[in-house]
Amino acid sequence: MRTAIEQLGRGYVAAGAERLLVIPGPVDAIRTTELGDVVQVRAPRVGGGYRLIVEPWRVTDVLERFGPTSVEWSDKLTLLPVAWWARRNGVRSVLLSHERMGDMFAMRTGLETTSKVSIGLLNRLIVRSFDTVVVTSSYAEGEFRAVADAAGCPVARVPLGVDLSTFQPVRTGASGGELRLVHAGRLSREKSPHLAVATAVELHRRGVPLRLDVYGEGPHRDELEELAGDAPVHFHGYVDGRAALGERLAAADIALSVCPGETFGLAVLEALACGTPVVTADRGGARELVDASCGAWGPADPASLADAVLRLLALPEASRRTAARRRAERYGWDRTVARMLALHAGDRAGVLSA
Repeated sequence: MRTAIEQLGRGYVAAGAERLLVIPGPVDAIRTTELGDVVQVRAPRVGGGYRLIVEPWRVTDVLERFGPTSVEWSDKLTLLPVAWWARRNGVRSVLLSHERMGDMFAMRTGLETTSKVSIGLLNRLIVRSFDTVVVTSSYAEGEFRAVADAAGCPVARVPLGVDLSTFQPVRTGASGGELRLVHAGRLSREKSPHLAVATAVELHRRGVPLRLDVYGEGPHRDELEELAGDAPVHFHGYVDGRAALGERLAAADIALSVCPGETFGLAVLEALACGTPVVTADRGGARELVDASCGAWGPADPASLADAVLRLLALPEASRRTAARRRAERYGWDRTVARMLALHAGDRAGVLSA
């Protein structure tokens, strides 16, 4: 979400909007940036290194001083009172839903039967609290459509975008005959890095010459290194700078972005923009970003995804790389910003499904 928040903010400011960003942090603080003031609200650290604002009155105090005409946020758990404040004060409220709660909890806990009743009740409360719920894919829309229709809450599908100038198809040398795989993302369970590593291990077991480069940090790196065993999996940690990450993505033959619970998949778009085709799971928002010319998919298990890698590898390299870039070019940030601005202005007609 950090990338999406920054890109949307740039677009809003470029369109002439005055913007205030409220974020959680270790202490209360405020700073001025080119994209508007950033107010940091003291918030405790929760699982996986994230911080969560648990005192919503702190946010409403900030908004009282700023006087917004529209508020956008992505926290579904603790900031519902802010939506109620917005409604009382005639301020538009837009929820940008970036995860499916049931899938998120299931992947974090490993329990498929995480309280569906509680999540269903929360979603009913959400659609009665916001003026509009924004989702980024058909998969994400499925969580809300029925309860939103019952409550009369509009649900708008607005795909995110990719920085096409930063992420470009620039190759950096020959492969030496081995299959170069890449995985980029936070190394936490809800992003399914274990599945990406296990897929590489399965291909290695089958005798496929390869290397998997993993870029990112997170709480499960030790588990992933143990899972990799003696397979040629290389962990590089966090890459500082999107251009540097783009170079690494462009150097790969195939990107593994296999999370079955991803509601969109910015990592998928970044790889495609670099001309690198993608293997993903056969469910989730990421699956909607690829077609058979630039990607392959399968059930979320290592053997099926390894088969998908080999199917994709059978396509001519030049055609699959050209198709990957062409696919990414459908998702410029300018379209996303225009649709979100239309929503903030109360114009649902300005938002198109994709």
